[in-house]
Amino acid sequence: MTRTTTGDFFKVLRRGLAASVVAAFAATAAGGTALAIETKAREALLMDFDTETVMFAKDADVQMPPSSMSKLMTTYVVFDMLKQGKLKMDDIFSVSENAWRKGGAASGGSTMFLEPNSQVTLEELLHGIIIQSGNDACIVVAENVSGSEAAFAQLMNREAEKIGLTGSNFTNATGLPAPDHYMTARDLATLAKRIILDFPEYYDIYSKTEYTYNGITQHNRNPLLYMPIDADGLKTGHTEVAGYGLTASAKRAERRLILVVNGLDSTKERAQETQQLLDWGFRTFENRDLFDKGEVVESAEVWLGEADTVPLVIDRDLHLTIPRQPSDEFRVSVVYDGPIPAPIQKGQQLATLVVEGPEMERQTVPLIAGEDVPKLGFVGRMGAAAKHLVFGAARQAMDAAAPQPAEQ
Repeated sequence: MTRTTTGDFFKVLRRGLAASVVAAFAATAAGGTALAIETKAREALLMDFDTETVMFAKDADVQMPPSSMSKLMTTYVVFDMLKQGKLKMDDIFSVSENAWRKGGAASGGSTMFLEPNSQVTLEELLHGIIIQSGNDACIVVAENVSGSEAAFAQLMNREAEKIGLTGSNFTNATGLPAPDHYMTARDLATLAKRIILDFPEYYDIYSKTEYTYNGITQHNRNPLLYMPIDADGLKTGHTEVAGYGLTASAKRAERRLILVVNGLDSTKERAQETQQLLDWGFRTFENRDLFDKGEVVESAEVWLGEADTVPLVIDRDLHLTIPRQPSDEFRVSVVYDGPIPAPIQKGQQLATLVVEGPEMERQTVPLIAGEDVPKLGFVGRMGAAAKHLVFGAARQAMDAAAPQPAEQ
């Protein structure tokens, strides 16, 4: 039988937090707060960087046209090759006629204004991709690294699979509309985190607000870089079919959030919605250490064991992003099939800790046996069976005699 222990928020927290912290939570929760938030974005996801708790999601797993946000994958591939020593920042790349026609000034799209048949360094190209969103720069990188843009797209797909992007497929390096070129908001958030974690030495490029090449200064289109929201990257995107999008990151004190939105109607709406969502995430949630590795979270009933219960412990430190003022809908539960038959081995996975609340995605954490519970011997099993027959029957009789609620 599935057993669920669902305490209120504070009862569970008392097992993992100091009393002073719990008291502070109880005091602030008395007034309550509305966790819900709306967004005009067609797709959206707001995630805490450290805990990966998703505080808000809207069609986050829908495959969508990512427009220039897919240039994050283009730069990820280049950063990885730089880290491996396969490329250097001062490598010289040639600008082909194809790159100029498809992505240059004549194309009508975002461009770095590269001249055909010119030479440009990889460092300049990366600044042109990240800050100026240059389609020509992306094509030049793709052609010089892989021989063609199509071949480079296959390299993007291989790298995407390695880092766990399960809802994405790339057919070009620019993000220009193509039937089989798509990403999900969740994949973009994962990719943003990997860029920040894997390549801190290059991440600061995303925070630069302008770049000059060929005598032309262009400003970064990320609106959050010009707001008091503590943003430091990453990439905007826009096409007619995709709408206006942004994959962003902001760090306030020791806490970093990652936000993805897409499908907005204007640059103004993009700026307003992203600022609102990030501010809400910082203001409404905080990170807490709920349980330490090896700490007992709950006890589970045991059947035919030398002990009646077994402690359920967590196998790692548990850090979660939780509401600052949790509502009645925020729940922490322990779920297991019980009673659990003996023998039980220490370290055996027995239960699941479930954390859920309004707007937040449901989170599950495995719980393991904190100690061995040997099986009873023959005599002990007979005694347990007799005890079950006597007390089990008595309990059933009491349940049957209990008054039943009147039908409505």
